[in-house]
Amino acid sequence: MNEEMNSLFENHTYDLMKLPQGKKALKNKWIEQLDVKTAFLHGDLEEEIYMELPEGFRVKGKEHLVCRLRKSLYGLKQAPRQWYKKFDSFMLSHDYTRTTSDHCVFVKQFSDGDFIILLLYVDDMLLVSHDMSKIAELKKELSKSFAMKDLGPAKQILGMHISYDKSSGKIWLSQEKYIEKILDRFNMGNAKLVSSPLASHFKLSSKQCPTSEKEKEEMKKVPYSSAVGSLMYAMVCTRPDIAHSIGVVSCFLSNPGKKHWNAVKWILSYLRGTFKVCLHFGTGKPELVGYTNADMAGDIDSRKFTSGYLMTFAGGAISWQSRLQNKPAEK
Repeated sequence: MNEEMNSLFENHTYDLMKLPQGKKALKNKWIEQLDVKTAFLHGDLEEEIYMELPEGFRVKGKEHLVCRLRKSLYGLKQAPRQWYKKFDSFMLSHDYTRTTSDHCVFVKQFSDGDFIILLLYVDDMLLVSHDMSKIAELKKELSKSFAMKDLGPAKQILGMHISYDKSSGKIWLSQEKYIEKILDRFNMGNAKLVSSPLASHFKLSSKQCPTSEKEKEEMKKVPYSSAVGSLMYAMVCTRPDIAHSIGVVSCFLSNPGKKHWNAVKWILSYLRGTFKVCLHFGTGKPELVGYTNADMAGDIDSRKFTSGYLMTFAGGAISWQSRLQNKPAEK
C-alpha cells in the first residue's frame, strides 16, 4: 500500500472516530438543508480593488470616478476563497472543528455526548444531529451573520436524492434521475442491458486511436468527452462500481477511437439496467472498513498497475478510487 493511500486511511479514521459510536450514531438523526443567499457577497476583500460605477450611479461630469470595493462580488477571482474564509471564521468562532480530510466539514461535540455535523458545498449546507433543538439554534446563529434560506429536511443536493429513516438509522443516496437524463442525452435510453460495467473483451489501447484525418473528423462528431464527463460525475457521487471502467476510457479523451466509444456506450448500457442502484448506509456496524487491490500490469500501453481502494462506514461506501500507478511493472 503506498504512502498516499496510507495517509487517506489515517485521515478518514481520525475524523470518523471522533464521532460517537454505537446505535446512537445512526438512529434518530435529523438531516436539514440550508442555502446561503448571494454567498459570494459576504466575503471581505483583503486587496485594494476598484470598479467602474454601474449604470444608474454615474453622475454627469464625474464619469471618471470609480468606487472601491469593500466586499467581494460575483465574478471576482477572490470571491469563492473570501466567502469560505468568512464562513470558516464563523464556524471556528462557534467552537466547531474543521475536519482534517475535508475542510468543508465541521463538527461540534456537546457535553451531553451529542454532536452536530455541518457540510458545506459553496452555498449549500447539510446539518446532521440527533437533537433538532441544536440544529434550530445553529440555524438561528447562521441567519444572524448570513442571508439564509431554510429548505427543511434534506431531499436533494448536488443531483443526489436523499432518503432516510430516522427510526432505523438507514440512509439512501441515489442518482436515478441524473442517470436517466444522461441516458436520454446520449440516446441510450433503449440500449441493450449488460451485466458488467466493462466486459473483458474490451482491450483498449492507444493503437485503436484514429490515425487518418478522415477518422479523426468522424470522431469529432462523437460526444466522447461529454459522455465520459457525465459518467464521471455519477461515479464520483454514488457509483463506485463504474470507477475502474471510467478510469480506463478516460485515458483516451484526447484522441478517442470507435472501440473506445463502444466501451463508453457499454458503460451507459450497464447504467441503464442499474440506474436504481444506490448507496445504502445503516446496514452494518458504525465502523470504518477499507479494501484495496491491484491488477498485474493491466494497462496495455504502459504496463502500469491499476490499483483501487474502497472505504465503507455503516455498510455503505464513503470513498473510492481506481487509478494507474506511476511506475510500470518490471519485465
